[in-house]
Amino acid sequence: MKHHRILTANFHHDDQHKLSAYESRSGYQAIRKALKQEPANLTTEVKDSGLRGRGGAGFPTGVKWGFVPKDSGKPIYLLNNADESEPGTFKDRILMERDPHLCLEGMMIASWALGANWSCIYIRGEFSYPTVRMQEAVDEAYAKGYLGKNIFDSGFDLDIVVHRGAGAYICGEETGLIESLEGNKGQPRIKPPFPAVMGLYGCPTVVNNTETLAALPWIIDNGASAYRAIGTEKSPGTKLFSASGHINKPGVYEVDLGYSLLEFIENECGGVWKGRELKACIPGGSSVPVMPADKLKGVNLDYESLAEAGTMLGSGGFIVMDDTTDMVDACANLQHFYTHESCGQCTPCREGARWVESMVNRLHRGQGAPSDLLVLQNVTEQIGGHTICPFGDALIAPIQSFLMHYRGEFEEKLDISLDAQIGANNV
Repeated sequence: MKHHRILTANFHHDDQHKLSAYESRSGYQAIRKALKQEPANLTTEVKDSGLRGRGGAGFPTGVKWGFVPKDSGKPIYLLNNADESEPGTFKDRILMERDPHLCLEGMMIASWALGANWSCIYIRGEFSYPTVRMQEAVDEAYAKGYLGKNIFDSGFDLDIVVHRGAGAYICGEETGLIESLEGNKGQPRIKPPFPAVMGLYGCPTVVNNTETLAALPWIIDNGASAYRAIGTEKSPGTKLFSASGHINKPGVYEVDLGYSLLEFIENECGGVWKGRELKACIPGGSSVPVMPADKLKGVNLDYESLAEAGTMLGSGGFIVMDDTTDMVDACANLQHFYTHESCGQCTPCREGARWVESMVNRLHRGQGAPSDLLVLQNVTEQIGGHTICPFGDALIAPIQSFLMHYRGEFEEKLDISLDAQIGANNV
């Protein structure tokens, strides 16, 4: 299947990060076109395209823009969420490294549509090279007069700032990002009010993922109907997938939404490495449920198909595991990450994460009791849905899905004698 190249069309050009090279390949034409349109019409165009947020939630982008009040009397801000910290996800990093001006042009278009005169790209703290690339692109744009006062002689003023985070996964959550940007501890806020109404410095704020914004120039150049013609009816367009794990060709791939998951593994990823068998796949990053190989037939890479299969598209962090994988070990690795990255604000998450990691590690060492499996299930049920932000749900997705599909591997590591001893002590 031949896929459309919207975001990765120029990745093969080594000079694509330079403004002159970007412009030589039709760069900054979409913003010139956008600036001649009414902002409300741009919002309608994006809404009609069916573009959904690519950071994980999949919320319709144009609808999100529509929540911003136009008569609040306060400044409006646009934030580019490049705090890409989800294990297994590295698509935004490649976008910023290979085509930073595409990311900037998307921010310009969104800023004009929203009426935002100040925008910020918030980059994950560990992303030193992408930060350099984005800052160089911003500096080039200012030097050319494409940022600052009266951009493209349109009368529209726009300043863009590159801000590097301090390495906290929780700042990928939009209100945690806003708190961090304000100089506070990166802890999510209770919603409502939502950022579109009261965000950065108490002003209307839109937070969009880097991949989401990078799709805007193509949509403006080619029209909403052309974008909606790609993919599926409910999941239009293309999607970047960060493919890793036990495959022959790891990397970032752009495919039309609705593409067969198993064909993606075989065709784009080069199949499972070393001639081994496929055991499991995490299709959307570590915070979505794992799927066994025997349940992947007929599953497609789009929001609806993956949801029907019992998992999620998420951020497109596509992790493949072969038949040698110790699923208890894999689960313990993920639980350590979530325990470490909990911001500690909510008790169920703060305390529950430690309980879960401790019990999974005990099981991994072969020191767990059969009763631990029931306790694990009960603890995770007390975490999900009981936290301010979705981190609690992300924390429990691995353990609950691993237990559901690979319970036998957990049971194989149980210390039966320990359970019998505990039972005797309770008599």
